[in-house]
Amino acid sequence: MKNFHKKFLPSTIIFILFFLSACDSGKEDEYDYDVIIRGGLIYDGSGNEPYINDIGIIGDTISLINRLDSAIAKKDIDANGLAVAPGFINMLSWATTSLIEDGRAMSDIKQGVTLEIMGEGSSMGPMNDSMKADALNKQGNIKYDIEWTTLNEYLEYIVKKGISPNVASYIGATTVRIHEIGYEDRKATDEEIQRMQNLVRQAMQDGALGVGSSLIYTPANFADTNELIALVSAAAEYDGKYISHIRSEGDRLEEAVQELIKISSITGAPAEIYHIKAAGKKNWHKLENILNMIEFARASGLRISANMYPYMAGATGLDATMPPWVQEGGHNAWVKNLKDIDIRKKVSKEMKDHETTWENFFSLTGPKNILLLGFKNPKLQHLTGKTLSEVSILRETDATETAMNLVVEDDSRVNAAFFLMSEDNIRKKIRRSWISFGSDASAIANEGVFLNSNQHPRAYGNFSKVFSRYVKENGDIPLSEAIRRMTSLPAFNTGIRGRGLLKKNYYADIVIFDPNAISDKATYEKPHQYSEGMKHVFINGIQVLEDGDHTGALPGRVVRGPGWTGWPNNSM
Repeated sequence: MKNFHKKFLPSTIIFILFFLSACDSGKEDEYDYDVIIRGGLIYDGSGNEPYINDIGIIGDTISLINRLDSAIAKKDIDANGLAVAPGFINMLSWATTSLIEDGRAMSDIKQGVTLEIMGEGSSMGPMNDSMKADALNKQGNIKYDIEWTTLNEYLEYIVKKGISPNVASYIGATTVRIHEIGYEDRKATDEEIQRMQNLVRQAMQDGALGVGSSLIYTPANFADTNELIALVSAAAEYDGKYISHIRSEGDRLEEAVQELIKISSITGAPAEIYHIKAAGKKNWHKLENILNMIEFARASGLRISANMYPYMAGATGLDATMPPWVQEGGHNAWVKNLKDIDIRKKVSKEMKDHETTWENFFSLTGPKNILLLGFKNPKLQHLTGKTLSEVSILRETDATETAMNLVVEDDSRVNAAFFLMSEDNIRKKIRRSWISFGSDASAIANEGVFLNSNQHPRAYGNFSKVFSRYVKENGDIPLSEAIRRMTSLPAFNTGIRGRGLLKKNYYADIVIFDPNAISDKATYEKPHQYSEGMKHVFINGIQVLEDGDHTGALPGRVVRGPGWTGWPNNSM
């Protein structure tokens, strides 16, 4: 008997373990899907009428949209009475550094954003040594080492670090100009143009979406139209797009739109206008004209589009209140210039001039309509939330002098909100079928370093406000159309594959929300407030938001443009 046990017990144990393993494997096989979303009202992103159905997810992909009554999933989501839609695409994201600090992207995830698109003029690569040093010097509350050189390396860096949303980017026209020319106000040479084009080509092969420009800022506004045509032509070789904060949104608005249309016409690249607007009350009447200009261009066969945010205030730095010439040479040169008495007198005079040749946000708004959002100097942070006019009165200095002093004291561009737009014009834009949405803000949390400065409320409410104000309250567009403009429209305009629709074999970027409850809560006075009404968010098949709470999951990937040499897959 003892010999029997010695001889057969080990093999018996192996058999039992094999049998138990087979049983466990069988249990896995019992599941038809990883996730089933049951009984939701499906808005598939096309703009068509919604319908009730189930969605089965396997891995990172939508496997089936059909009745799945008898199917079994590892996780079941009851979506009865809720809207089910593709994840929202943020066409203008400044989550570049906020995702380094906190990869959860709380303010956007709680609105249903599953893809952040970056690159408004400036991109996180390519960078040379002097650009890296300059970027390190400009860091504010968020500190980080620059462990990348190219744009692609940056995107892979933040994904490896861990982020919830997917990310994509245009390559910045400003960035490649600084890379080759620096901050000089001059025309690029033929050799410099060729080098800039090669930087664009490499970025396109790495998966950039195209070229992004931001032409009211220094040194971007030193580039002429021919330089932009050269860069966009290089991107167009890879089916890249052009997207632009156009050269003027105020006094020369029509001319700026014409420049964008010209660039698209010559290069053959589709073109999009960032945060389309008519800035300054004296220019509000121009909006109808530029909308008609764009629709005429579209009717003639050009692919011209735009994005917007639904707020009457924009947000940028106090550099937008000062002439480009004083900023030539970069940030340090600008601050040094503002310490010179004679230069200050000249700058102050130009800031008060209502007929400048540059985009003058000081004259377009006036100091009463410039709200200071944040400082990196702790000694100035008590001024957050005050207008430039209020600080001017408090300090007993002229408003132009106050603006210059704040830039010098904070050693930054000083972020501010500028009240420039009208509600009537916002509603006109909302009704245009070719306009998508972008927050023009970071993806942040209402905690930690993010509380050291105020934010424009669009960081927390950009997408939710479209639903609560312009769908539900005003009835400007139906829910299905609002969803289309946040999903399939931006996906089409950017050339992104496999996202933007609820469709078999598309990536499972899915949001589930209560259409009656979704709303924005952030205000200019109290901006750090999350939107409400978003129940569940899936990104690449992984649940990131569950019953309104972040799960801590970080499944975000790099989403690549059409020129990526790694196709057929469009994600890393």
